[in-house]
Parts: sequence; C-alpha cells; structure tokens
Amino acid sequence: MAGRSGNPFGDAHPDAAVFVISVAAELTGLHPQTLRTWERLGLITPGRTGGGGRRYSGRDIERLREIAELSGAGIGIEGVRRILDLENRVSALSARNEELVAELEATRAALRQAVAVRRGDLPPNKLPVLRAPDASGSMVVWRRR
Repeated sequence: MAGRSGNPFGDAHPDAAVFVISVAAELTGLHPQTLRTWERLGLITPGRTGGGGRRYSGRDIERLREIAELSGAGIGIEGVRRILDLENRVSALSARNEELVAELEATRAALRQAVAVRRGDLPPNKLPVLRAPDASGSMVVWRRR
C-alpha cells in the first residue's frame, strides 16, 4: 500500500534499506539467488545489517526491476552495467545543470541590480549580495571601479 507521498514503498526514504532478500525477491519477481548473483557482479549493492544480512531499499528494488527488464530484453550483463552507469551519469549531470542554471539566474539578478545602481535607479547601499560560492568550484568575481 502506498503512503501519502505516492511512493509504493510507503513514506520511508527511498534509500532506507528495509527489505530482506526474500521480500526484495518477491517484490521484483526474481529468485533470491539472482539478487545475490547481481550483487556479486556489482550491479546492485544492498545495505547490510550488523550481522551481515542484506537489506534492500526502495531505490534498490527499482534498480533490480530495471536490471530485470534490460536482461529480459536480451541485453548482456556488461550492457546492463553500461546502461546503468550512463543513466547515473545523466542524472548527475542534470542535477549539476540545474545548479548552474540557478547560479546563473542569481548572477543575472545581481548584475541587473548593479546596473540599476550604476544608472542611479537605486541608491548605492543597494548593491547586490551574492551568496558564497559552493564547493562546486564556480566563482563570481566583482571589482569596484
């Protein structure tokens, strides 16, 4: 039963490792040995309990379903691995792109405000305040004339 969030795994965080291997196998329609094999091949990395038992998250279940779908379509293990790696890379690049777009918009707004001060539309005490650069390495340099 889905939680109010619409997540089929309830309101738990998608990375919360909560499912034992038998439940993960049932949720995905796969044999537990298949899950162990895919883990050994590096396609999935479930969490572990203190005693070493596997615990799968909602995100792991989705990944297992995706691996099963790709394998069922005739794609070999190395092809599946490559597809998953590329999907992860696309996700990371999309997130970074969103960060850069937000940073660009903030810089444009600050520039518009600085131009307004320069033209005399705003008093000098209204110069833009930019947030400190994050660890991403992007930097904005301002110089007074």
